[in-house]
Amino acid sequence: MTTPLLKAVIVDDEPNSLNALKNKLSRHCPQVEIVAECTTPEDGIRKIEALRPDILFLDVEMPRMNGFVMLQHLTNRDFELIFTTAYDQYAIEAIRASALDYLVKPVEVEDLTEAVDRAMRKRQQPAGTVRIETLLHNLIPGNKAVKRIAIPSLEGYQFVDIDHIQYLEAFSNYTVMYLHGNQKITVSRTLKDFEELLPPEIFVRIHHSHIINMDQVSRYIKGEGGQVVMNNGKVLDVARRKKDDFLRAFDKL
Repeated sequence: MTTPLLKAVIVDDEPNSLNALKNKLSRHCPQVEIVAECTTPEDGIRKIEALRPDILFLDVEMPRMNGFVMLQHLTNRDFELIFTTAYDQYAIEAIRASALDYLVKPVEVEDLTEAVDRAMRKRQQPAGTVRIETLLHNLIPGNKAVKRIAIPSLEGYQFVDIDHIQYLEAFSNYTVMYLHGNQKITVSRTLKDFEELLPPEIFVRIHHSHIINMDQVSRYIKGEGGQVVMNNGKVLDVARRKKDDFLRAFDKL
């Protein structure tokens, strides 16, 4: 049986990086067919619009037009997207929040094959365009932090504005996210995952079981650790070892 192919375009202004990625894909990812290699964003835009790939490997750092700006110029965004980048904390936070993938240069073979496998699974879900739009929303000039996150669900992804999150509660390897309007979402990700994903200037872990949105805190009740009262009336304990972190964040409100 023939392995189904993902048509791929690579955009990278560094020929050495482009060739290294191309060679690794050829050797280790037989399900990927490279249909175009581009060393300028302008050529990348032309090839993507003409060839309509299933997957795009896109360098973040390019002169004149970086990868994020290039995406804004595309009319067709119906593909799975894997960024290739040197380590950039802000860019990586925005990419992860949008449920998109990235590879840190130099690209390791194991990371590459796992990213391609994820792309094949995601290709079965009709949310690729929305994930890219979520990324671009988070990268609007003036946004100092992630504004929207993609939450995996059985049907695909649910996109949540972080301003709507009141607090998160841990249940083993699951997290329950409590939103405005008494809505809640159960997610198969740990609280630690969200601690790393959500902007720390807004979301503070006050207990091993809870992360709160500081903008949703109504008041603080003093005690050994104390308690917070959220805007929806929910009372949550502050762990003694988390009290100083919470009070520092509370003072900045």
